[in-house]
Amino acid sequence: MESKAPLEGVRVVELATFVAAPSAGALLADLGADVVKVEVPQGEIVRHSRPKLMGIRSDFPEAPQFHMDNRGKRSLTLDFKRTASLPALRRLIAKSDVFLTNMLPHRLEKYGLDATTLRDQTPALIVAGLSGYGDEGPDANSPAFDYTAFWARTGFMDMMRDPDDAPTFLRPGVGDHSAALALVTGILSALRMRDTSGEGQRVDVNLMHMGYYILGNDVALALAGGKAPPHHKRSQPSNPLWNQYRTADGRWLFLVMIESERYWEPLCAAIGRAELATDERFVDARCRFRNSSALVGILDQVFAERPLAQWETDLLGHPVIWAPVRTLDEGLEDPQARAMGIFREVEHPVAGTYETVSPPLRLSSFAMSGTRPAPTLGADSADILREAGLNADEIAEALG
Repeated sequence: MESKAPLEGVRVVELATFVAAPSAGALLADLGADVVKVEVPQGEIVRHSRPKLMGIRSDFPEAPQFHMDNRGKRSLTLDFKRTASLPALRRLIAKSDVFLTNMLPHRLEKYGLDATTLRDQTPALIVAGLSGYGDEGPDANSPAFDYTAFWARTGFMDMMRDPDDAPTFLRPGVGDHSAALALVTGILSALRMRDTSGEGQRVDVNLMHMGYYILGNDVALALAGGKAPPHHKRSQPSNPLWNQYRTADGRWLFLVMIESERYWEPLCAAIGRAELATDERFVDARCRFRNSSALVGILDQVFAERPLAQWETDLLGHPVIWAPVRTLDEGLEDPQARAMGIFREVEHPVAGTYETVSPPLRLSSFAMSGTRPAPTLGADSADILREAGLNADEIAEALG
């Protein structure tokens, strides 16, 4: 028998755009919270980023990524230029458990939506903020994306490249989705603490901090050792068993045998070069480090002899750790991903059936399907304001 939703009865008001904070809201909705997404009357820009705008032939009416990060919510549209809109929003927030936002601090203060003001009115309220650089320091009010705060400024972008290559481009939402998990963790912790104290609190997550945290192994080494670790150089890695190699058909495979002593002989056997195991240049990790370029040259020749598909067959069953470098299209058909139900079908009222990424965790007694689409823009506005205690005239004034 399935338990009730963990966050049943919890209301979240989300005033946020783009990815990080909205994806946190989606996870809260997956856990059973009633998440009210507040948008401007024309809808946030991501909602309208249809596949066609990226050159993809698709009739999907809105952005699929918007639906993934806003699934299961209800929609309230408000125009802050209307005198009655902000008071209506504050009344809704006062009857809610969590206010989730990525609005910059100075704008929150301008609208009377900052944590101090809101919690003075509703001490039990949890105010969860997502920002680029945090709420203190010279950049507290600076706008940011994960590209800037998480990726470029932290050193992450520079570390993720071969020394001879240009800095690596970040795909959309990588830092944002990382930050969302931290934001949800903070909100759940604050709800748990409120259960015992009755008091709400602030939860703050920023993209810059997330960048240092996700890059934490290198950052910790640099902080304690006084120097950043060297870049990975494919032609001369410190461990040639932890490196990428091109196959005969121009594809790539990735060896990830960090414990090189343990895997050296099994790898030599797997690739049909048992004699390399006793080659004095490569007999231990130190020798392989000193002769790294020579070993990479040999492995380059070996892996260039067969196409990737053949290597997948030939390496099967050998006690080595590696992975084919898939294209995204191939990754979507990975048998393991399919077996785990990582992709789920969603019924969209206009687009019909489509697949999306399911929530990245499982609970044994509560199914988090993640199969509800994002709400139609403004579809729930009147109902939400009515639940907040507004009468018909007040709703009309707030909505126009």
